[in-house]
Amino acid sequence: MNILQAKQEIKDTVKAYLLTDENGTYRIPVTAQRPILLIGPPGIGKTAIMEQIAVECGIGLVAYTMTHHTRQSAIGLPMIETHTYGGRQYRATEYTMSEIIGAVYEAMTATGKTEGILFLDEINCVSETLAPTMLQLLQKKMFGNHKIPDGWIIVAAGNPPEYNKSVKAFDIVTLDRVRKMDITEDFGVWKSYAYERHVHPSILTYLEIKKENFYQIETTAAGQHFVTARGWEDLSYMIDALECLKMPVDETVIGQYVQHPGIAKDFANYYDLYNQYKNDYHVEEILSGTIRPQTLERLKDARFDEKLSLIGLLMGCLGGDFKDWQAQNMLVTRLYDILKAVKAAGDDIPAMEAVLLEHTRTLEANVLTRRSDAALIRALYDAQKHLRMGGFDAVKAAFEQEVGRLETLTDQGKRHLSAAFDFMEQAFGESQEMVIFITELNTSRPAVDFIRENGCERYYKYNEGLLFASGRDKMLQEIDSVRSYMDFLGI
Repeated sequence: MNILQAKQEIKDTVKAYLLTDENGTYRIPVTAQRPILLIGPPGIGKTAIMEQIAVECGIGLVAYTMTHHTRQSAIGLPMIETHTYGGRQYRATEYTMSEIIGAVYEAMTATGKTEGILFLDEINCVSETLAPTMLQLLQKKMFGNHKIPDGWIIVAAGNPPEYNKSVKAFDIVTLDRVRKMDITEDFGVWKSYAYERHVHPSILTYLEIKKENFYQIETTAAGQHFVTARGWEDLSYMIDALECLKMPVDETVIGQYVQHPGIAKDFANYYDLYNQYKNDYHVEEILSGTIRPQTLERLKDARFDEKLSLIGLLMGCLGGDFKDWQAQNMLVTRLYDILKAVKAAGDDIPAMEAVLLEHTRTLEANVLTRRSDAALIRALYDAQKHLRMGGFDAVKAAFEQEVGRLETLTDQGKRHLSAAFDFMEQAFGESQEMVIFITELNTSRPAVDFIRENGCERYYKYNEGLLFASGRDKMLQEIDSVRSYMDFLGI
């Protein structure tokens, strides 16, 4: 299965394991709640989906990479205790609480969530001394003498042996006590996530042309050569930073992330070509409504990969618009709900400030979403200052400014999207290229959210005419099936 299918499978499992009867007893006994074991290649997003699942299910998350641990940190340190048996005293070795179990209790205290996921990565790559402890965990849900708290579901992950020489095989006794899920890489699924994360359009377009280069691991006489989904995403961050600094992105830099010499060289050549297309086609002018006749003339004889690159350039610019709009829309929506609660507290300034402070602390306490909620947290601190200085009217005025920013981003996105359709119609008409453009919009969750909220008649027209014969409603339902694959951080 791919990572999106695994995410849904785990979400369903979490809901089933945490389901209780009228007496508050888990319908599936804790002893029968098998740990989930994910086995798949590195860098495909196993850790990221854990964060998403925890947020979407409203439960806690404690995550550990087991190769960073020793036997002592996993099961605790030995200590001598005195016990009395048959009237005689004996000294016996016991263990302090496991660091990992302690982290679960700390998470429960910090978040107030008594149920959650304990995620243990690289579980089949631990040292020889720690391996028996990991088997005990999967078989009995215990670290040494300490049991995982009820309501906490164990999800473990590891790599197949072909990717890691340190992998240790699990025996049948252990495998018969877990739910094993084999995960494979899937460019189509990763691509929807990549749009959410605003991965550099040169990477997306290159991989669309050469899907076989998305994920490769091979062993040669010169050593191991590999490229992973994680490598492409991290390279995207570096490209964005270097472009901002106006510094070169060359094969040397690319090779530090894409550790496959052939693919690194190929992408470096494509990146240079991509930037040439960016200069030649003047994408910013296209989105502002200016279409040069020579641009249309050049496209008549252009190769297909050049046309695909141009669509990627358009989507890169539009993606920035949609992502900015999406973030501001979420900020305004959530801020409005909080300010309604503040207003409901009455005209007493300290009471209103207490409501703001409570929401702020709740957001800051959630380590899973603290980064994605940073803008909202800042807005709430600003609201507290406005409240002290000018009362609720000052808070309302600041909120109206945020609404104004949203309206500006909405207008800009609508203008750019309309201009993009003008260009696509003049350059390609109802062609394969238009199908690709519509498909790219469908793949991007920020684009879909923007269009659902603000409409775009030509988008619906071409979907119905080129992609989905059953019309808009069915098309939107199918889009919803991929929207749940998010922000590997945005969360």
